[in-house]
Amino acid sequence: MNGWLAPQGRGTLVGNAFHLQVGSDRLATLTFDVPGKKVNIFDQDTLAELEATIAELGRRTDIGCLILLSGKEGTFIAGADVNLIAEVTDLAVAEQGCRYGQGVFAAWESLPFPTVAAIRGTCVGGGTELALASTYRVVSDRPETKIGLPEVRLGILPGWGGCTRLPRLVGPVAALDMILTGKNIPAQRAFKMGLADALLPEGAFLSLARDFALARRDRKRTEHRARSLQQTLLEGNPLGRALVFSQARKKTLAETKGQYPAPIRALETVRTGLERGRAAGFAAEAKGAAELAISPISKNLVHVFKLMEAAKKAGPKASHEPIPPREVLVLGAGVMGGGIAQLVADSADVPVRLKDVNARGLEHGLAHAASLFKKQVDRRRMSRAEARRKMALLRPTLADTGYQSVDLMIEAVVENLEIKQKVFADVAGRTGEKTVLASNTSSLSIDAIGTLTPHRDRVVGMHFFNPVDKMPLVEVIQGPRTSPEAAAAVYSFCRRLGKTPVLVQDGPGFLVNRLLMFYACEALWLLDEGHKIEDLDLAMTRWGMPMGPLALNDEVGLDVAVKVAHILAEAFADRLPLPPWLDRVSGTGRLGAKTGSGFYRYQGKERTEPDPEVYRLLGIQPKISNPSLESLAERMVLPMVNEASRCLAEGIVADAGSLDLAMIMGTGFPPFRGGLCRWADSVGLPALIESLERLAASAGKRFEPAPALREAALQGGFYASWPAR
Repeated sequence: MNGWLAPQGRGTLVGNAFHLQVGSDRLATLTFDVPGKKVNIFDQDTLAELEATIAELGRRTDIGCLILLSGKEGTFIAGADVNLIAEVTDLAVAEQGCRYGQGVFAAWESLPFPTVAAIRGTCVGGGTELALASTYRVVSDRPETKIGLPEVRLGILPGWGGCTRLPRLVGPVAALDMILTGKNIPAQRAFKMGLADALLPEGAFLSLARDFALARRDRKRTEHRARSLQQTLLEGNPLGRALVFSQARKKTLAETKGQYPAPIRALETVRTGLERGRAAGFAAEAKGAAELAISPISKNLVHVFKLMEAAKKAGPKASHEPIPPREVLVLGAGVMGGGIAQLVADSADVPVRLKDVNARGLEHGLAHAASLFKKQVDRRRMSRAEARRKMALLRPTLADTGYQSVDLMIEAVVENLEIKQKVFADVAGRTGEKTVLASNTSSLSIDAIGTLTPHRDRVVGMHFFNPVDKMPLVEVIQGPRTSPEAAAAVYSFCRRLGKTPVLVQDGPGFLVNRLLMFYACEALWLLDEGHKIEDLDLAMTRWGMPMGPLALNDEVGLDVAVKVAHILAEAFADRLPLPPWLDRVSGTGRLGAKTGSGFYRYQGKERTEPDPEVYRLLGIQPKISNPSLESLAERMVLPMVNEASRCLAEGIVADAGSLDLAMIMGTGFPPFRGGLCRWADSVGLPALIESLERLAASAGKRFEPAPALREAALQGGFYASWPAR
């Protein structure tokens, strides 16, 4: 029955994924509900069935208006199956697939009666493009309702009509903002910008959607929302449109640094459709999407997307499903503690007891949390009333009482092992025996932190990255005594907070900071050899990192960076030597961005130029001009590749995919390269080993290829040696 509808009584047709009902009032509903799936997606089977359904609908004379509904709670349509993009390698096949989808949606658009896309929950990609091909769109005001065209995040562009229809509906400025960024917009904004024709309350959504459709039976659409004077002047004439596209191109190149071709190709496609007509727009969509889909960058971005989806389903195997915390205790109200408390109140919507040892610390923590809520209000992502309500969930205290109701403690005090041991032992005696005790430590052993704590099985690491509100990764650290239940509880809670958790085992620096330290230290050795600060950072930003290693040290804080460097150098003394001048930088009070001076100078919070005083302070001479930036980047990245093989061999992380996801989410490792291990596999481990051997001979034994890396090369690479289980 796949691809066809079968009669099930008068006015009802039932297919595999599409179910049609037609009432005596000539109002029809078509429900999209893929069996056995949590969300509706378009794959070859569902597209074929939709095509057959549309053909049947076009022959009917008993329909005056049709409502398209989703049978899935919380989602409308989640777009196309990413495997269609991942698997296609032939340009002609890719373009044919785009043309086919366009044809199906064009047939939907040409039905002889009006259609209403009734959107409740997430509507993205092909789902948005089908909604755009509908006569009308109504949206629910439920918080989960988000509409977007995220294709550029997969390295392609909307190829089933999105680049052509959306600009005509909402204007090029609003359309480009969605298409070039891939971001989803909430229901209220969709209505305000004209993407939706009605914003309906969730409590009466189906009834009101029905009323909306009944009022439009047997009527071709005639009403269109009026454009503002600004829109008319800016978008309604060739000169204005030229300015729009010029500014959009300039902004996109600045943000992507030319490393992501999809947004620029999407921009050109939108312009083609507006200036040369719909047919030319559709042709440009199919050609552009197909050429991008077979590119290595798209394959890498799809790979990263699949890693993110896998992380949602992964995690420690516990004996029972974790129960979400009903109340959380955050110890330490510094920038990290305040940020964590704000995140918990915002995303988990539960009370947060924020504890510090002095009132000034609490004031700073609350002020930081308030600033984060204000930022959301200023960006219209939250109402003032909602911000006040969530801010009230933060309950500051100096007292060591009232902990019995807490299900999860997150410690964010000073990075000192003895202090953390005492804190955990004290809190363990004041909370219930099943309270999970998590540490936000960035480098100290989880097992050592729990030394004085009874029931050490509930001690776990929950390592957030700074700034908490922006960095998506949380390392969930399982010590040798940590129970699967405690690790699973934290892993699950991280997902509830909207973060990407990666499970790692206890060890010096855990995973991300361990790898990052080998990269950062090599930058210091290059500085020692006479390379300039700006050349080292430029090499890595050109390679794709969000900032260079020396600028990153300034952002982290040179005192923190030096402290962690010594901890890891002690743990890995055979391969992580430190320059002899390392302590001189932070020893003078030059701590980076937070003090206004580090490797760079600062005006307020803005980084300006490198500070030449640093060279004098360190006793080194910048003597190398016009270096090969590519060679510099390779020399800084190779130590991470070498150490990654050791982390995998030691079981610090379970598989190459998890390591790649952690590096992308925790360091900004360029997603277009697919991750550290995927990049290494694409270059070829034998070639990288040869480079390491040359560096070992010229720069030092620290570059000697690890036995684990040599073994991985024999096995076919990182992903062949450490696949996902």
